[in-house]
Amino acid sequence: MKKVTGIGGIFFKSKDPKAINEWYKTHLGLDTSPYGTVFSWRHAENPDQKGTTVWNPFKDDTGYFKPSEKEFMINYRVENLEALVAELKKDGVNIVDAIESYDYGRFVHIMDPEGNKIELWEPVD
Repeated sequence: MKKVTGIGGIFFKSKDPKAINEWYKTHLGLDTSPYGTVFSWRHAENPDQKGTTVWNPFKDDTGYFKPSEKEFMINYRVENLEALVAELKKDGVNIVDAIESYDYGRFVHIMDPEGNKIELWEPVD
């Protein structure tokens, strides 16, 4: 079973997300919005299939990264989220929450051994 298929997003804490978005827009050309930016790409194995990777600063007091105290969170794209979560549970991995579904995909959060919260995303591409 394929597990991680790519990076779905990079999320990090910022004292001023609006200002940091503007800095990246001005100096590095990112097409930012209040939610960061989205990089679009095509799958190497299937060039007709599009994918995205999100870059998004969060307010430094966000609770979204909890229980991690880290300044960042990585979102990994996965296939077959339910099967992967079942396998992770058998392996004793700390599953933070239940799988949630949205029109753009399904998500669950886990913790690695160093206290990094990881977001797993099964996208609807």
